[in-house]
Parts: sequence; C-alpha cells; structure tokens
Amino acid sequence: MGDDALLIESFLEMLMAERGMARNSVEAYRRDLAHAAQYLKGRGGNFKSATDADWRGYLAALAEQGFGAATAARRTSSLRQFYKFLYGETIRADNPTATLDSPRRGRPLPKILSEGDVERLLDAAAAAVATAETPAEAFRAERLLTLLEVLYATGLRVSELVSLPVTAVAAGRPFLFVRGKGGKERGVPLSERARDAIARYLPLRAATPYKKSPWLFPSRAAAGYLTRQQFALLLKDLAGSAGLKGKTLSPHTLRHAFATHLLAHGADLRAVQKMLGHADISTTQIYTHVLAERMRALVESAHPLAKGRKIDKGKAAH
Repeated sequence: MGDDALLIESFLEMLMAERGMARNSVEAYRRDLAHAAQYLKGRGGNFKSATDADWRGYLAALAEQGFGAATAARRTSSLRQFYKFLYGETIRADNPTATLDSPRRGRPLPKILSEGDVERLLDAAAAAVATAETPAEAFRAERLLTLLEVLYATGLRVSELVSLPVTAVAAGRPFLFVRGKGGKERGVPLSERARDAIARYLPLRAATPYKKSPWLFPSRAAAGYLTRQQFALLLKDLAGSAGLKGKTLSPHTLRHAFATHLLAHGADLRAVQKMLGHADISTTQIYTHVLAERMRALVESAHPLAKGRKIDKGKAAH
C-alpha cells in the first residue's frame, strides 16, 4: 500500500472512531480521495507534495471531463477535510486547499407530494390491507402501511426508519426515540394515526416467524430488516395503485412532505429541524424556499393581476 493510500486509511479511521461517521459517508470520502490520489499519481505527485496549483488543475480537469458542479464541490470539501486532518497530525505544514474556490452549485428544491397525494397513498396502502387474502399478505400490507404512517408522522430518514428496533415503540409512548447520524439520539413525536397503525401491526408481526426479531420491520434481507431498496420498490408499486405513477416518488419524498406540510401549517422551523435531525438549520430552511415557490406559483396562476390573466371589467366594477 502506497503512502497516499495509508494516509487515506488513517483519515477514514479517524472519521469512524472520533466522529462516529456512517459507513456510507466514509465510503464517499474514500472514493473522492482515491480519485484525487489517482490524478496526482498521473502527474508524478502525491498528497504530501501537492500544491494549491495542483488542486486548481484537478478542479479544471473535473470540469473538462464533464463532472458537474455538485461533484466538484463535494470533492473539494473532501480534500479540505482531509488536509485539515494532515495538518492536525503535522503531516503537512500547510493546507493547499485553503485558497480553493468552491464550485458554485444550484441547490434544487426537493420534490414533495401534496397533502391530497399523501392521503391517496395512505388510502391505497389501507386498501391493500383490507383486501389481503392470506396472513402473509396481511402482514406485508400492514407493514407497508405502518412504514408510511410512521414516515409521514416523523420525517425520519429512510435508513433510520427501516432499521428501527422494536423497542423504539414502547406501548403507549407518544415519542419515538431514534439514533441518527453520528450516533445522536433524538425524540420525535408520534401522531395518533401512527400509533394506531403500530398497534394494528404489532399483533400481525407477532404471528409471523419474525416475532423474535429485534427489528420493528423485519424481512428476509441479510440485515434482518427491510432494506431501503425494498421499501422504495414497494412504494413505487403502491404509487401506481394510488394513481401517482407519473410522480417522482421515493421514501425521501415523504420526508420532504412531512417537513413542508408542517411548516405550511405554522410549525416552528427550529422544531422541524430537531425532528428531522438536521445539524444546521440552513439545511431545514430549504423547505421555506419550497413554500415560497409554491406561493409564487399560486399567485401567478390564480391572482387576477398575474401576467396573462384578464380582469372581467364588468365584475371589477362591482
């Protein structure tokens, strides 16, 4: 293993041991740094000798190869964190990425469902429960309905939701305790609908071979619980039954809907931030932009003075 590879491994070990970073995030850093190391190697350089000019050349190469601003910004961020680590460990006496300008990237507004769309989705899931013909079908249908009710009631990340332990939903407790990013635990209130869904689901779960599973939403997957991919596929099929086939729909879409609908009904931004598990409120503020965009569209389509709309002068006179 070369010097650069050893430095990368030391950095990744620090992220896991000291920051408790999730494996997926650690692997993203690994890919970014390995790509940058390959660039330096092709020019006879390495992380210890690289200059700010080398990294400006790297960003230019990314643009020439067709990489978008989002990818370039993420890799710049990875390099900055990496060199902070090297500086802190006295492996480098400086940080050659400190003067780099982060590539500007637009922040797309999250796609959400209307409140009516969510109701149609939940109604379709409830209909599947009502028409189930076998105990196995009833369990799977009730599991999906409960997943959706809990997701829309709490706004959990899909990875947090599918991996909930069964102990997270103690009988009668109005809160769900979740261990999120960095191992931080937070309490999220459960709606009455979500609690009712859990109460209906647990007896069905207890009548399956999964009754001793430690997971709330068990499956035959290697992890022992329903995977994110399995949940996404089930949701896609359900969307078709609900007449939402043409919409971009994923478990994350319901997380967006949770936040946006709460804010639309007057919820406090800080409270929504806490429930979502966002470390920085600026991440949560994206949902206020969604509401502003929807309001603008509403005004443009409905206001009598909006561009392209004509006022009925007869009615206006009254």
